[in-house]
Amino acid sequence: MSEHFEKVKNFLIELEYTILKEDPNEELFIVEKEDTGITNLIIDCEDPILIIEGVLFEIKNKQSTVFEELLAKNREIIHGAFVLDENRTKVLFRDTLQLENLDLNEIEATLNSLELLLSEYSTQIIEFSNQ
Repeated sequence: MSEHFEKVKNFLIELEYTILKEDPNEELFIVEKEDTGITNLIIDCEDPILIIEGVLFEIKNKQSTVFEELLAKNREIIHGAFVLDENRTKVLFRDTLQLENLDLNEIEATLNSLELLLSEYSTQIIEFSNQ
């Protein structure tokens, strides 16, 4: 188990995230903070970076204007961005941070950005998932 894994774990505990699963061998966590709408968020220590990623919705209609609207919204997101999974069937929130100098403020900023995105944009995300 690396020092980065332990440091990230301590940050998550301090930020009051519930660790649903942790895998020290893979150096990843699955976390939630239900009161903010964050569920099944993957936090993966892939030295030299920390990957924070969570599925927001599945794409049902690839011909819709969803992609254009998500790209426009990406400009407003403070930390992280909307991305597609490797199969291009799901929209995820994703951010990467450097592990070497990672501090509590950086990971908190990313998680706060996701919380803000979910609170301000949830209606549109639900609409997109139903299209």
